[in-house]
Amino acid sequence: MIGHDKQIRTMTAWMLLLFIGAMVVINILTTDKAFSEAENRVLEGRPAFELRSLISGTFTTNYERYVSDQFAFRGVWVGIKTDADRLVGKKDSNGVYLGEDGYLFQQFTLPNAAEVEERSAAIHSFHRATQGLNKYVMLVPTSAALLADKLPANAQIGDERAAINQVRELLRSDIRFVEVYPALHDRREESIYYKTDHHWTSTGAYYGYQALCRRMGIVPNSEAEFDIRLATDKFYGSLYSKSGFRHLQPDRIDLYLPREENQIKVEYVDEGRTTNSLYELEQLNKKDKYAVFLNGNHPLIRITTANPNGKRLLVVKDSYANSLIPFLAEHFAEIDVVDLRYYDESLLKLVQDRQFQDMVILYNVHTFFEDISILNLSEVAK
Repeated sequence: MIGHDKQIRTMTAWMLLLFIGAMVVINILTTDKAFSEAENRVLEGRPAFELRSLISGTFTTNYERYVSDQFAFRGVWVGIKTDADRLVGKKDSNGVYLGEDGYLFQQFTLPNAAEVEERSAAIHSFHRATQGLNKYVMLVPTSAALLADKLPANAQIGDERAAINQVRELLRSDIRFVEVYPALHDRREESIYYKTDHHWTSTGAYYGYQALCRRMGIVPNSEAEFDIRLATDKFYGSLYSKSGFRHLQPDRIDLYLPREENQIKVEYVDEGRTTNSLYELEQLNKKDKYAVFLNGNHPLIRITTANPNGKRLLVVKDSYANSLIPFLAEHFAEIDVVDLRYYDESLLKLVQDRQFQDMVILYNVHTFFEDISILNLSEVAK
């Protein structure tokens, strides 16, 4: 028996060594990847060696990230880990919770008073520099706030509605706040959020559009005025990519197309490209299928319609606005869409040159507090 046990241990050791050796060889022979389709993100490249970075420790840290990102069959190992976590009852992975009915929810940390104040102050600063411009602020809650009953037990999710209300209370009365939470809450039994992605669906965006129109004094188009078409039913979104949770049903993306077709020109200004559609259907063949709306995020997009009213709208936004803007195109002659995360020109000069009548600041509550680019509003106003 002793000899048999020794043989098993020896065989196990050799198999382990063989596996480690094989993985080392495979990793050496495998070409580095710049982008992960499964995780929908840029992967770490090999860091350049410098004595200074080695001494400071940054080289070691960066190299560990590089090895982790470029490890052979990374997607397989991530899937095995999350499957094992699910077997033992773990419901969170990389800041994402697995809830009921296959819903994935992202964590939200309640901002402190200073973070709320500085973002409100940035909006006020820009408002003072553009007094003649009507402004509307819409902060959209995520699915975790509306579908809390589907969260796993003991999920640590901050109160998104409380954070939204803090901003609303700090804003001046002549900056019109758009209450979208009640409209979404009344429709929470419908598919207003994707299950595997952090965005609202086209249906959720439609209800947001209705709430915004009411605040702006615009009569929104009814659902009957749109031809709702299935774009894809094979969409796995950002939370699916980030979490590593697998064996979930994909989402569907619907497009609300006007029954009466309008002439549209869409200019991607920085890229120097022009199209005649608000939708980039080729994106449906890629991992990030949500980019079907306005071809994803860009510094400046200029939309020109055949609407004869001459009204010009400026939208400062994150990606939540991408699926709502097609609804607004029915009501304005021109819409400029600015993403402050990428826009490095003067927003104040753009307002002065373009003579907008209205401005909408539209973010989901996560991006509004986690991304500091909204603070650029105070910088451009100086």
